[in-house]
Amino acid sequence: MADVAKVAGVSHQTVSRVLNSAPHVRPGTRDKVLAAIRELDYRPNSAARALVTRRSQLLGVVSFGGTLYGPALMLDSIEQAARDAGYFVSVATLRSLDARSVQDAADRLRDQGVEGIVVIAPQLMAVRAISTLSSTVPVVSVCSAARSRMPIVAVDNRAGAAAATRHLLDLGHRTVQHVAGPRDWLESAFRSDGWRGELEAAGAPVPQPWTGDWSARSGYEAGRRIAEDPQVTAVFCANDQMALGLLRAMHEAGRRVPEDVSVVGFDDIPEGAYLTPPLTTVRQGFAELGRRALALLVAQLDGAPRTHTQVLVPPELVVRRSTGPAPRP
Repeated sequence: MADVAKVAGVSHQTVSRVLNSAPHVRPGTRDKVLAAIRELDYRPNSAARALVTRRSQLLGVVSFGGTLYGPALMLDSIEQAARDAGYFVSVATLRSLDARSVQDAADRLRDQGVEGIVVIAPQLMAVRAISTLSSTVPVVSVCSAARSRMPIVAVDNRAGAAAATRHLLDLGHRTVQHVAGPRDWLESAFRSDGWRGELEAAGAPVPQPWTGDWSARSGYEAGRRIAEDPQVTAVFCANDQMALGLLRAMHEAGRRVPEDVSVVGFDDIPEGAYLTPPLTTVRQGFAELGRRALALLVAQLDGAPRTHTQVLVPPELVVRRSTGPAPRP
């Protein structure tokens, strides 16, 4: 910092204030300091800073989601929110969801000096694993079950599925078929609950749902069977990838979308707006999810008590051309 101060023609204390984003530094002075930092390629010593402040500015993330769109976007939103809050992120991605693997990952992150941990837990097995997690640092769970010892931030999957189902009923469809996700995924269970609850509230028949695995292939296979039933005029798929497969199955069977069958997905993948027809779907607020999770974690780092807080982020129904009025008998 003394070298930076010399090049910028300011005091050591002024350089420190600029580095720490302190107020009351004139814009011209700040620009000179930043220019000197770039010229000298100066980088603060994070280890030394941590020794002085007792803050590493490092957060850990334990992720189970792999490359699926939802978990991947959750991880991206958390990383972005952490950067915006001035934190670095270290990620531990696990293939095994047993309690030992989860604890080992948390221990490795703690060995790196993380101040807090965010756990992305979309599966029932993952929830059971993190329920046994022992950690002296604050932990926040994202996309977890309603019952947990730690704070939770999640998309309101029930509300999103209910909105999708209600949209189809409001278009005059007698009932709504459902292609659910895997049985061991929490989002799948909550979306099925929202779909079923909305049908029951409307007094509509509740058909036996089909079960997929989040892939377009499984949606296609379910769609081939669904297309054989002329009574089906509306389908809610638990994610957009399965909806994509179902759209192809309907096309091959000669059933027009939305004239014969209306289709709604969940996630709002970027490609959804460019399908034929563009897909009506439920958009998850991943950016808000990341901000809320980081806010809960940082609040604990700043001294807030560790409570069993549950924050639900509302999703948004995005209506496109894959849904329309029920066909006339």
